[in-house]
Amino acid sequence: MKQPCINQCEFAERRERLLAQLPVNSVVVVPSATLQQRNSDVESPFRQDSDFYYLSGFDEPEALIVITKGEAVVSYHLFCQPRDPEMEIWNGYRSGPEGAKVDFLADKAFSIDDVDERLPSILDGMESIYFCMGTCYRTESRVEHWLESMRKKRRQGVKVPSRLIELGPVLHEMRLLKSEQEIEVMRAAGEISAQAHVRAMQICRPGLMEYQLEAEIIHHFMQHGCRLPAYSSIVGGGKNGCVLHYVSNNAMLREGDLVLIDAGCETDYYAGDITRTFPINGRFSDAQRALYELVLRAQSACLEEIKPGIPWEQTHDTSVRVITEGLVELGLLKGKVDELIDCGAYKAFYMHRLGHWLGMDVHDVGDYKSDGQWRLLEPGMVMTVEPGIYVAPDNESVDACWRGIGIRIEDDVVVTAEGCEVLTASVPKTVDEIEALMAAARH
Repeated sequence: MKQPCINQCEFAERRERLLAQLPVNSVVVVPSATLQQRNSDVESPFRQDSDFYYLSGFDEPEALIVITKGEAVVSYHLFCQPRDPEMEIWNGYRSGPEGAKVDFLADKAFSIDDVDERLPSILDGMESIYFCMGTCYRTESRVEHWLESMRKKRRQGVKVPSRLIELGPVLHEMRLLKSEQEIEVMRAAGEISAQAHVRAMQICRPGLMEYQLEAEIIHHFMQHGCRLPAYSSIVGGGKNGCVLHYVSNNAMLREGDLVLIDAGCETDYYAGDITRTFPINGRFSDAQRALYELVLRAQSACLEEIKPGIPWEQTHDTSVRVITEGLVELGLLKGKVDELIDCGAYKAFYMHRLGHWLGMDVHDVGDYKSDGQWRLLEPGMVMTVEPGIYVAPDNESVDACWRGIGIRIEDDVVVTAEGCEVLTASVPKTVDEIEALMAAARH
């Protein structure tokens, strides 16, 4: 099943928008990801660097983007592995410099083997080099090598760039605000991820292993063209649901417990990120229902608030207040709500933030503050909304009926001109919807 994807015209438009924000005589350098050895001569599955892919759509390793903005000419150079029929027998087809120009719209393309020879002449006359510092030591050392070779030729009239500037603030601000094409791809990622969670609810029963639910989810992803999950799937039954980043997924699912699943697919380099929590036997106990409906109430209150112009922090504060009030009502916290919030008492049960930016990375790039203030939401921002309650199994300050219950409800949300759109709405999340789906699957 073919899913929507970003076309080459959009990649070209991104490069144009990036350069429009940079001064004349600037050059942008972005390295690709490299193959990572898993063991012996086996490599881990290759996943392109997000910044590199955002600007090129090129998904081969050992490549380099160099974009120059001169007085009158803008040029997009793509260095990549050359065609090699013998190596392609073993490792698959390469685009080569020829394909880089034809298929990926590079103005000029060269073998990556020639980069050290060619870069000094490309940099000659440029004043500033923009690249993401601190993320790739090999690139930083290469930049220094190119500049050093240029300095040796100053008496021959070579003009050496004098400024090294962090690219991240400009490029990552672009990535934070999604285009219509990006949102369409993220809708697909959200829907595929949602239906994988539906499948997990339908087949869940006591006696299965956590990894068997994980297998159903991964199977659904792959059946819909998503070769990799966006992150390591979390399938935590019972008390394992209280471990925020539990990924062992090797315990048996037991009668009377909940299972928390945090899993999302990656579609054309864009992530889905969903969490649902549901009863392994298909029916919530009274204690499970009470905590679950409190988490859902908190999420619903936050979703109602999301719209352009509100500060990022506002929805988190809302979730804290709703959850703290509910914990007091249920007797898990004692005291005045404002005081409990001020002293952070709720953090024993709700210790993480409400959400994060979402895009090509699960925890996507983009600042959360601007000039020291929480930034205001804008149309095109995509975020997760994921309140939770986790009662540690050894928490003796609460009644035994609450212990070992971990609940999180997470959806992916794009900010629109009027409010927000939930990209992952097709997976059930009310108690009645979940129980009905699971009951129907058993008949």
